[in-house]
Amino acid sequence: MDDDLVERFLENGFVKIEGAFPPRVAEHCARLLWRETGCDPDDPGTWTKPVHWVSDMAQGPFAAAVNTPVLHEAFDALVGEGRWASRYSLGSFPLRFPHEEEPDDAGWHIEGSYSPEGATWPYTNLHSRDRSLLMLFLFSEVGEADAPTRVRVGSHLDVPPLLEPYGEQGVSGLEIAPELVAASAHRPLAHATGRPGDVYLCHPFLVHAAQPHHGTRPRFMAQPPLHPAAPYELERADGKYSPVELAIHRGLRRDV
Repeated sequence: MDDDLVERFLENGFVKIEGAFPPRVAEHCARLLWRETGCDPDDPGTWTKPVHWVSDMAQGPFAAAVNTPVLHEAFDALVGEGRWASRYSLGSFPLRFPHEEEPDDAGWHIEGSYSPEGATWPYTNLHSRDRSLLMLFLFSEVGEADAPTRVRVGSHLDVPPLLEPYGEQGVSGLEIAPELVAASAHRPLAHATGRPGDVYLCHPFLVHAAQPHHGTRPRFMAQPPLHPAAPYELERADGKYSPVELAIHRGLRRDV
């Protein structure tokens, strides 16, 4: 993580870390994920749904994938040394399959990370409570036809002014989605393509969306959060803001 990559993160809202974990580890993870789906990798007749959701996986290969030196260095650079929490599992796997049925989860959004009492959809707030980063771990080849996650480049800068009025309570991602879509509509589009072992590290406010799979082989990916060891702060007396915090200030057009 050199200065150029950090600046790209500030400008675009994400960076791609190629070869963040070994392809052999990705292969082991994919094998375990196939087992969870109940599908046969060699029999497309068993691929009966456009998306299979798999929750937390804590076997050794997943712990290895998220705990490489290059990723820890990147977490320190983007979130701040000592400000992120170690994790030994990966969760939230939207495994997308070639299918004639359209998925019902392909709308533009940002990730929520906590649920106030009575909430039916996850919330977020200006401090990105309970989420330091959105991460995309690739466990299969992902080309343009393989349902890569779509991202609106630079959209993380459009979100802070929308969240600011909701204060510490925050707002449901579902409620604010129409505003996010309108505010970021001018942004260029990018796709999270890559090879097994690649990881995208995304600002928690990056506007993104799924899409249908038009390829021939399933796309295996995880989209877990990196959790904070301490909340993000926007008023630091020492001025030592992380790139994630600096991006929030840029979005609010504040000088720090």
